[in-house]
Amino acid sequence: MEKGGYTYIVTDRPFGVLYTGVTSDLAARATAHRDGKGSKFARTWDYTRLVLIEHHDRIEDAIAREKALKNWKRAWKLRLISEHNPSWDDLWHTLNC
Repeated sequence: MEKGGYTYIVTDRPFGVLYTGVTSDLAARATAHRDGKGSKFARTWDYTRLVLIEHHDRIEDAIAREKALKNWKRAWKLRLISEHNPSWDDLWHTLNC
């Protein structure tokens, strides 16, 4: 994985409830979500499907993007995911973990 930071969105199913997060180690964070060791909110609702990944050169940029995404309307997030991942595939399988 590249250095810097990542914003990501996980869910339990296509068009389900969305959880937006930020991390400097995407593989470890995605694995934690899958193992039920991610955030309490995501763990409670079994949000393990990684549907959006955005890389940022600096972790500070990733943090700023996460804050912005959390303020977005749901429809905007759904459109963003559908543009980048039309099938809402679980992108965890694309990581080298």
